[in-house]
Amino acid sequence: MSQYQQIESNTTAGISGTPSDIKRSSNQGFSRRNFLRYNSAAFAGIALSSKTAYAVDTAPKKIRIGIVGGGFGCSFQWHEHPDCIVEAVSDLIPDRRDRLQKIYDCTKSYNSLEELVLDKNIDAVGVFTDAPLHVQHAVRAMKHGKHVISAVPASAGSVEDAELLLDTVKSTGLTYMMAETSHYQQHTISARNFYNNGLFGDIYYCESEYQHPGLKTLFEFDGKRTWRHGYPPMYYPTHCTAHLVSVTGERLIEVVCHGWGDNDPIVKDNVYGNPYWNESAMFKTNKGHAFRVNIWWEGAHRGCERAQWIGNKMSFYAQHPNGVGPVIIRSEDRMEKDDAGFERMAPRFEEYEQTEWWKTDMLPEPLRHNSGHEGSHTFLTHEFIDALTHDRKPSVNIYEALAYTVPGIIAHQSALSGGELNKIPQFDEKI
Repeated sequence: MSQYQQIESNTTAGISGTPSDIKRSSNQGFSRRNFLRYNSAAFAGIALSSKTAYAVDTAPKKIRIGIVGGGFGCSFQWHEHPDCIVEAVSDLIPDRRDRLQKIYDCTKSYNSLEELVLDKNIDAVGVFTDAPLHVQHAVRAMKHGKHVISAVPASAGSVEDAELLLDTVKSTGLTYMMAETSHYQQHTISARNFYNNGLFGDIYYCESEYQHPGLKTLFEFDGKRTWRHGYPPMYYPTHCTAHLVSVTGERLIEVVCHGWGDNDPIVKDNVYGNPYWNESAMFKTNKGHAFRVNIWWEGAHRGCERAQWIGNKMSFYAQHPNGVGPVIIRSEDRMEKDDAGFERMAPRFEEYEQTEWWKTDMLPEPLRHNSGHEGSHTFLTHEFIDALTHDRKPSVNIYEALAYTVPGIIAHQSALSGGELNKIPQFDEKI
């Protein structure tokens, strides 16, 4: 029995998915009126680019979707999308199947994904099962002619599985999308708009951190270990890697990573052979830029999924869990004196009132409400359905998904080898 098969026998579909939402305080200080007054021209361009990129269109058809996994799978808005019908649901646990049916107002259910994919009325499948089973389940669904949206990560710890997933997408010609929440966090959308309007100049450095202390409560279910028990932090990299890759389109080409663990039994005995609670990596991009990523499960720190993008013209700092709201720094042609009396260039500091993009016409009217993971779930729901109805590639397509996922697999290998420099395999034409 393989490790992944063993994990499947010890857990149940529906326990998987990303952790619960992290709540943040709203930004105080600099008002929207003042922000617009100081940034009217740039902001007008941002609003225009948002409508151009995401404008809602009338779909020529409806998508019938099957949802598998009554944990994270319950947190989307398929039943609210005007172009989607929840045809069926599935989970190994009856209570979770009932929950899916209730949330999505669906009368049809199956005991397993294996049964659900046989339903010829289903066009697409939402795979929200245990992370180590994502490739197996996505491949099975596509081989039965179903488009797939999958929870993160695309591949759980294996480059070979990533290759299998890509080969299946290519051979079937079906649509695959990864439901990466950081791609559609409100501050990531803002950063992408700033970048597309040239406001950053050159983003020569980026930092991203996914800090989630307290995960031990998810390591067991009904007295048995779940897939999360001892899971390597860098096997779950996409909440961080999306912060840079989705904004600039860069690819991560090499990495040095270091890990930290202690004498806790969990990091001494797990199916992954993982000795680390926390991992910190420094990536190099194909443009020669630096990208620092921290993924921490343990320690004296507060939870967050955030980033900061540093450019030569402008920098943007997302809200920090220690109480600092979103901030913009601009380079300025004015001088000031530092505390030693030396003159230096004085950057402009601006508090940024975060735009709530989910309130805009980037989404269909029924989906214009706050949702999980900083408003990202309605965007993920709409992006997948809209891509299928209009026969286009989704934003987090197979190539983007692997560009977010595989660097973490290689980073963990670097940590296990004492921080050696590792090259990251590439899967598309961008490199």
